[in-house]
Amino acid sequence: MTQGKAQADLPKRFYTDVTLAPSDTGYAILLDGRPVKTPGRRPLAVPMRRAAEIVAAEWDAQRERIDPATMPMTRLVNTVIEAIADDPNPVRDDLARYIETDLLFYRAGSPHRLVVRQREMWDPVLDWARETFGGRYLLTEGVMHVGQPPAGIAAFRERLASIDDPFRVAALHQVTTLTGSALLALAVAERHLSAADAWMRAHVDEDWNIDQWGADDEASARREMRWQEMQVASVLLTDDEPADARP
Repeated sequence: MTQGKAQADLPKRFYTDVTLAPSDTGYAILLDGRPVKTPGRRPLAVPMRRAAEIVAAEWDAQRERIDPATMPMTRLVNTVIEAIADDPNPVRDDLARYIETDLLFYRAGSPHRLVVRQREMWDPVLDWARETFGGRYLLTEGVMHVGQPPAGIAAFRERLASIDDPFRVAALHQVTTLTGSALLALAVAERHLSAADAWMRAHVDEDWNIDQWGADDEASARREMRWQEMQVASVLLTDDEPADARP
């Protein structure tokens, strides 16, 4: 399918004004005064003000056609409302399994500068996990699986159990899959790391390769799209303004 044909298949923009309004579940997004619904026909409403403002801005930024690919917060919120809000436990259970194969456990054996870079970027996160919730984990060289101590897995899952808001659970899962590290995601959720800091630490290996061989345009474009998804997820993780704080 050509790009022109793909654009023509997108729905036309049918509204002029985008606004927010208080709702039973936080902030509803209105198009010309009418509430937006998810693809599954549920009300599109967000409990956090900043996230709702980003959703509204995404709708307002659409031009002749509405392109979901340019609306990362809207896509994530739709997923939460339709697939996670009723029962976040399956997603949280899936997330708990990531600690068994976390990116930070698998280290390069060479070259020396990459080994040092991984140690500088990843060891402080492991130190934080050990000091804050007793998470102790084993490291290995290469990609062969290393079994983690049951106590370390249990410590992470206990920490994860305290996160029950479906929007934060979904955001934590998205950050984990984008970075390959449940520990980096948890560090963002607990404000130990910023989204940008976690993103940098997640790309130690990729950035090393770029330094050696140069950047690929398509790969750079994909990374930029993933970074946008990282940013919106981090908003859901760290924006804890209650709905009843709305003006």
